[in-house]
Amino acid sequence: MKSIRVLAAAALLGALAGCSGAQGPATPSQSASDLTSADRGSVREGGTLRWAVDAVPASLDVYQPDATPDTALIAHALLPSLFRLDDRARPVADPDYLAGADAVGRTVTYRLNPKAVWSDGTPVTAADFSAQWAAQRGVHPGYAAIESVAPGADPHQVTVVFKHPYAEWQGLFSPLYPAAGMPRSAGPLTLQSLDAKGGRAVLVRNARWWGDPPKVDELDFLATTDRLDALGQGKVDVAALEGTVDHPPGAGSTDALDSSVQALRRAQTLPNITLHRAAAPAYTQLTFNGSRGPLADAAVRRAVAACVDRKKLVQAALTPLGLPAAPLGNHLLMTGQSGYQDDSAYLGATAKQLHLELNLLYPDGSATARRTADALVAQLAPQGVTVHPKAAAPDSFVHDQLAAGDWDLALFSWPATAFPATDERPLYAKPQPGPDGKPVAGLNYGGAGTDEIDRLFDRAAAEPDQARRTALLQQADAAIWELGHSVPLYQRPDLVAVRAGVAGAGAYGFGWPRYQDLGFRR
Repeated sequence: MKSIRVLAAAALLGALAGCSGAQGPATPSQSASDLTSADRGSVREGGTLRWAVDAVPASLDVYQPDATPDTALIAHALLPSLFRLDDRARPVADPDYLAGADAVGRTVTYRLNPKAVWSDGTPVTAADFSAQWAAQRGVHPGYAAIESVAPGADPHQVTVVFKHPYAEWQGLFSPLYPAAGMPRSAGPLTLQSLDAKGGRAVLVRNARWWGDPPKVDELDFLATTDRLDALGQGKVDVAALEGTVDHPPGAGSTDALDSSVQALRRAQTLPNITLHRAAAPAYTQLTFNGSRGPLADAAVRRAVAACVDRKKLVQAALTPLGLPAAPLGNHLLMTGQSGYQDDSAYLGATAKQLHLELNLLYPDGSATARRTADALVAQLAPQGVTVHPKAAAPDSFVHDQLAAGDWDLALFSWPATAFPATDERPLYAKPQPGPDGKPVAGLNYGGAGTDEIDRLFDRAAAEPDQARRTALLQQADAAIWELGHSVPLYQRPDLVAVRAGVAGAGAYGFGWPRYQDLGFRR
């Protein structure tokens, strides 16, 4: 449901301490979501809800390379998503758009809600599916797997035939774009204006919406830099604060750590504001460069990984935020996700004296990333590993630094996904020779990969039975641990401030708002 991209920031990491392969017993995970729930009957009609975003996108195409989480946030209010994700990141058909769907072999039949129409009155039909397939099949592996799209037995049915069994088909056509192009929409809200330069997107009620009517008259997305001031001054009603806490505005390099703590304390004490906490669909990990130097040896990678005490790291990172300290033990599934299990025992290495000299790449501008780098230097030194930390500007971290491969260790974050067999394969795929014969890493920046891991991903992507698909993913994760590819540390926190009296907002985890329920309590 979202494109894979690096979140070029280390997320709220704490100090590393000790050196042991044993991580201790698991602790409770973060909440999957934390919302200001309210019965629709207790939410009044009308009003304008103001939502802070990093920037208002010029385009609402979530498939564009420069699409951001804000792009998806706004697009989900305007466009059909045939499946929503529950608290365990399992796809569930949205009855506003989908009466049902059946997969038999390579064929999926969608039964659309007959009431579903675009904002110009045109029905949602197979033509919209076909147009999206044509636009994305050259760039998106899921759409590339489709052989044909055609109308079904009646105007409200769509038949999609895949070239081969494709298990994660629920991740496609969500959101679904109109064949005739935007600004047509088919959500509870419609777009009144989109001003990227001015930093404001205005959404209003869709007069042709057939489902539960929206409670608010207007939903404004506002580009907001200093979110704590905006909340304190009553300028916004909903604001994600994880970035504000980790990158406090105006903090210099010498006072960033203190400023980060102060930003969190201020957020917790703002009048008439509640800070919601949940597990975000993203995770922080330490990647090893397996394409050069001593870390080209998998045994050396595993030995270094054994010095990372994930439990102590997570306690330092998440306890100050009021979140349970649960280390992440899986590369492919998050702690609250259906099928999750801790596979870290497959690492199987024990710490030993190494006598290595390595550099560590991490994104600059993050108070906790800097603290983590300093702590890792201290942690590995007694084991004979000298680490030289290097901070890279966030804007150039991926393309100019990470992709260049001139590093040994790298600390960064990835988005998580409800469809790992397809979406996460590029992160671990064995690099293949390019035109010059040299391996091309793609999104596998560490460069370590095997044919076995690739085959397990391919088998999982084609396996229609959920239990068997999960078992294949567990085998793939075990192989990734044994390879010493990377060390997943923890699922990142989602911190969202919501003004008192606002209903339906908060930290959504893998999900997104039910926009027709957003509003103000009576």
